[in-house]
Amino acid sequence: MKINKENAHKTFEIWVNDFGDDLFSWAFYKTSSKVTAEDLVQDTFLSAFHKIESFEGKSQPKTWLFSILNNKIIDFYRKNAKVNQHEFRISENVANHLSDGFFDELEHWKSMEISPIWDDESKLLDNPEFNHVFSNCIDQLPEKWNFAIQSKYYSDKKAAEICQDLDITVSNYWQIIHRAKLLLKDCLEKNWSLKS
Repeated sequence: MKINKENAHKTFEIWVNDFGDDLFSWAFYKTSSKVTAEDLVQDTFLSAFHKIESFEGKSQPKTWLFSILNNKIIDFYRKNAKVNQHEFRISENVANHLSDGFFDELEHWKSMEISPIWDDESKLLDNPEFNHVFSNCIDQLPEKWNFAIQSKYYSDKKAAEICQDLDITVSNYWQIIHRAKLLLKDCLEKNWSLKS
């Protein structure tokens, strides 16, 4: 059915009723904030309403709405990355230097020890205090590293898309992800162990 001015309001009302809860659940899963999730869903429906006459039905309405929502989530993390980039954020040179410290001259791990905090890692993400520490560790990453991690793990973007967003090569992207994960692990082990 072609959407026009006459049926746009009714169609939109149906979409809000049919898909609002699913959109909210996804936004909440991605942001861990009820208020942020509500705002993102509201922004999604507002954008969809203004573009509803351009919806051609080539995809399902739910797919189209989720596409808009995912873009809103990415914009939310980009905006936060810019706001927080000067707050306790290390530079890329320092981050490279720090992550180099995990390897010897032959690129082997210097230490194979496993921190006790990972003994029961399956329950860590259910712990609000751990999530707070984890969020702070992510915020300390260099801007590009932060964006790459958020895009890959929170927005489920593909490597090619992230490379395009950051204007980097695929090999550079995988190096950033690898080094970022090393720094996150180190940051969590140092800061979470103080709380556990």
